[in-house]
Amino acid sequence: MKNPLTSLAILFIFIGTSNAQTKMLTMEDAIIKSKTTLAPKRLQQLMWVKGTNDYSYIDTSNSKEVLLRGTANEKGTKEYLNLNTLNDQLKKDYKDSLKHFPAITWIDKDIFTFNYKTLILYYDGKEKKFGVEDVRDLGDNAENEDYEQTTKWIAFTVDNNLYISNSNNKTQITDDADKNIVNGKSVHREEFGIFKGTFWSPKGSALAFYRMDQTMVDDYPVIDWSKKPAKANIIKYPMAGGTSHQVTVGVYNISTKSKIFLQTGEPAEQYLTNVAWSPDEQHIYIAVLNRDQNDLKFNSYNATTGDFEKTLFEEMNNKYVQPLHPMAFVPNHPELFIWQSCNDGYNHLYLYEVNGKLVRQLTKGNWEVTNFSGFDSKGEFAYYSSTEDSPINRQFYKVNLKDGTKTQLTKGDGVHTEVFNDNGEYFIDNFSSLDIPRTLSIINNNGIVSQTLLNAENPLKEYQLGREKIFHITNESGDVLYCRMFLPINFDSTKKYPVIDYMYGGPNVQLVMNTFPTGNDLWYQYMAEHGFIIFTLDNRGSANRGKAFEQATFRNLGTQEMNDQMKGVEYLKSLTYVDANRIGVHGWSYGGFMTVSMMTRHPGIFKCAVAGGPVIDWSYYEVMYTERYMDTPKDNKEGYDVSNLLHYVANLKGKMLLIHGTADDVVVWQHSMMYLKAAVDNGVQVDYFTYPGHQHNVLGKDRVHLMNKITDYFLQNL
Repeated sequence: MKNPLTSLAILFIFIGTSNAQTKMLTMEDAIIKSKTTLAPKRLQQLMWVKGTNDYSYIDTSNSKEVLLRGTANEKGTKEYLNLNTLNDQLKKDYKDSLKHFPAITWIDKDIFTFNYKTLILYYDGKEKKFGVEDVRDLGDNAENEDYEQTTKWIAFTVDNNLYISNSNNKTQITDDADKNIVNGKSVHREEFGIFKGTFWSPKGSALAFYRMDQTMVDDYPVIDWSKKPAKANIIKYPMAGGTSHQVTVGVYNISTKSKIFLQTGEPAEQYLTNVAWSPDEQHIYIAVLNRDQNDLKFNSYNATTGDFEKTLFEEMNNKYVQPLHPMAFVPNHPELFIWQSCNDGYNHLYLYEVNGKLVRQLTKGNWEVTNFSGFDSKGEFAYYSSTEDSPINRQFYKVNLKDGTKTQLTKGDGVHTEVFNDNGEYFIDNFSSLDIPRTLSIINNNGIVSQTLLNAENPLKEYQLGREKIFHITNESGDVLYCRMFLPINFDSTKKYPVIDYMYGGPNVQLVMNTFPTGNDLWYQYMAEHGFIIFTLDNRGSANRGKAFEQATFRNLGTQEMNDQMKGVEYLKSLTYVDANRIGVHGWSYGGFMTVSMMTRHPGIFKCAVAGGPVIDWSYYEVMYTERYMDTPKDNKEGYDVSNLLHYVANLKGKMLLIHGTADDVVVWQHSMMYLKAAVDNGVQVDYFTYPGHQHNVLGKDRVHLMNKITDYFLQNL
């Protein structure tokens, strides 16, 4: 919660600068420029130089691109390399030049690499020349590249098979002819923190990889309307209660050129998550989760033979377990690792021995660890971010592994995001709050600020903006519900204003944070220019509030969320400046589900709505996500029936626009098509718009069209 002094400070800033604020946001400003010129300034490619206390970034302030380098405990930077010098060397060695400084990766204190056409180039800043080069001519169809810096091997996929390559040769690891058997790609529809399908061992001598057999999963057509005639692209889409895919983990040894698969056992329909190697490359650890997602076994496997070795520990919950993070081994202590768990009701850090013995719970309290950043070089401290200060803030801490003593390293209400250097002596603190666009500082591991690299100016200082405030209300259970509100420009509390209630409401997402308004927030400001109040509330079921808060929606998605949202509506109606007859609602994806739910399960409350990519019937959504929160349709018929929005179509009062991408492979188009059919059957009028070729989100230049569509709908109907 934001304290009263902070609220007054923001109000003072708004009034004190109002005379200078003459510009009005355009839609292009709100959607396109919100991520570029109207976003708070950042330092391009700010990073640590490997193995040092030096940092570097690209400076473009003097119309030429320069790689600057500085030292953590010394103020100031020096030019390390400029684009012209780099191009001179490129012209000499490769008869070519670059328009912009490439994305670089430091591999030691003097050498960085970057991708150039079919090569990986190594530039030696000390010698001022290119060194060795690696060939990365992987072919036009190569995807999912995973570069191992020590051995310089690249793992990649072509279609459904996995390959590795270096300067000397290219090796095909898998040769599955059936395109529905997929190797080296992310699995389980990227749930459980999975975002990739290959895992190099610490020394690069072996590669673990996912193999996903989808042959038994139902086919699902996604129509490409750009072809003549239209073409059905067939994907595999496992729906709740249906047959899911089967995953195994393979290991390829580089020197022996041998391949084995881990004996992960039965049943085949289980989830293999959070793959990690031991520091000595002898073992692979996997969090194996049953399909019901209520029983996790943390298993060890022999990396050479694939044999199951032991279950280190087991986590069970009568609702669900959601593993999201692999184990992290302690430097200089290969017998110790940290595991993140919600065992006590909140996500915390636990120190374990590799035999599965719990040494101690390192963090504890009614707050969440939101990010684990790593260790110092000696392995004495672990570093993490948490909500201990407030659910809407993020502070950075260190904890002593021996005794659990905790030290806060950052100050200032807002959100701190950190990047540690290799030896854990310093971190870069990226700080933002409601009234601070961005501050970049270097702080040592005792919390002392060494220097400030950037105090970004307010990129919106010339624009008329509505005042933004964060506050909280409580629900009938006494839970604190955080809210955010944008007030119209030239706000007059004696007038009545329409409200757009923007919501998401689903798991793993938090909307209300103490950060500077950027990105989508500028559309809210655009609507504030047009006389609307924009309101958002994080209900039960949303992220970073603990297990009980999130699991309150278990087996009944939509019900408790709506109860909390209705508390928000009650609050809005209590405000003298809110026009209670002109409240609209808008959301996308889970927020689209919530929008349709609010319109038809609480009919008459909202005058109009816009629902994008909405889930209509949870039995038509994917297995992993849906069954975690709802169980199967067979085991929870009542829950699926109650949440099925087809049952409430006849209740619709007011205007409602549904929007869907025709190539949506997340919330498939069938959801809104079923809703239209039910609307026709019930004689109910619903407005509808599709974006041909777009998937679950409408991106690129078409997003301006989308937001104009949504804006016009509220202007015309609210």
